[in-house]
Amino acid sequence: MPRLEELSEGQALREAGSTQRDIVVIGASAGGVEALSAVVERLPPELPAAVFVVLHVLATGTSVLPQILDRASALDAAAAIDGEPLERGRIYVAPPDHHMLLEADCVRLTRGPRENGHRPAVDPLFRSAARTLGRRVIGVVLSGALDDGTAGLKLISQAGGVTLVQDPDDALYPSMPQSAIANDSPARVVPIGEMAAAICDMLDEQLEPKDEPMGNPGPPDQPDRSDDDPTAGVLTPFTCPECGGSLWEHDENGFVRFKCHVGHAYSPEALEAGQGQAVEMALWAALRNLQERAEFYRRLSRRSGGDRFGGKARDADGHAAVLRRLVMSIGRQDAEPAEAVE
Repeated sequence: MPRLEELSEGQALREAGSTQRDIVVIGASAGGVEALSAVVERLPPELPAAVFVVLHVLATGTSVLPQILDRASALDAAAAIDGEPLERGRIYVAPPDHHMLLEADCVRLTRGPRENGHRPAVDPLFRSAARTLGRRVIGVVLSGALDDGTAGLKLISQAGGVTLVQDPDDALYPSMPQSAIANDSPARVVPIGEMAAAICDMLDEQLEPKDEPMGNPGPPDQPDRSDDDPTAGVLTPFTCPECGGSLWEHDENGFVRFKCHVGHAYSPEALEAGQGQAVEMALWAALRNLQERAEFYRRLSRRSGGDRFGGKARDADGHAAVLRRLVMSIGRQDAEPAEAVE
C-alpha cells in the first residue's frame, strides 16, 4: 500500500482532479475497548486510510489494546512509535503515558502536560490532526466519561474535516459522546454497529480540490501543549490540580477550557473532577496528621506519666474521627476510570 509520506507535506490527495480523506482519528475511554473492537472488526482490509486510536489507559504497565485490536481487525494494529511514517491500512495505538500527535508525514509521541487529567488524551491527537492535516481528517468520539475529545473534535470540523460520534444510547458511558454532540453541531451521530460503514462512506466521498493545502505546513512550536500561549486567556482565582499553578480561562468558540502556564488543560467537567480529587487528598492528609498527632501525644503521656498529654491525644482522636466521617460523607464525582487494558 502507498505511504502517506510519499505525498507532499500537507497536500491533498488528488485522483482524477478530486481529493479524498485518508486520516481517521478515534478517541475513547470507559467502555471504549468494546466500542473500538466493534468498529475495527468491520473495517475492510483494503482501507485507504491510516487509523489512529487514543484510549484512556493507566500510565503504568503495558497496554494490550494493540493486540486486542489486531485480533479483531483485518488491519495491522500496533502501538505507535515516535517518528514512524503514516501508512494506509494500519491502526496506530497511543501507548500508555504518552500523547500521540500527528505531523504531516509521521507520528510523534510526547510526555507533554496531561489534558483533562489524562496522558494519552484524545484532544492532543485531534488537535494536531486538525492543525496539520485539515480536510483529510475524520474524527470519531466513542464511549467515555466526562468530555475529553470535545474541543479537538470541534477543531477538526473548523479545519474542514468531518466528525462522527457514537450514539449515546448505545454507549456504555455516554458522557463523551453527549458532550461532543452538544459542542460540535456538524457531527454525525451513528450507532456503533454502523460506525465502520460511516467511516468508509466518508473516505469514499469526492471532495472539491482546493489550491491551498488541506492542512497547515507543520506543527506548532510546542505541539503537545493545548495552546501556544495558555496565559493569553482570562486569569482566574483557580489553581491547577496537577501542578498548583494559576489557571487561565479560554473561550474556544463557545467551549470553555482552563489552562495553566505549564500546559495542563481542563474542560469545566474535568476541572471539577480534578478539584474533587485534590480536596479528597487534602482531607486525607489532614486526617493522617491528626492521627500522627494523637500518637505523638500518647508517647509523651507514657513518658511523663501524667494525663495532660493523654487528654490532648483523646482530643486529636476525636477530631480525626469527625474528619473521617466528613471525608466519607461528602462524596464527589469520581474522575473518569481508565480502561484497564494491561
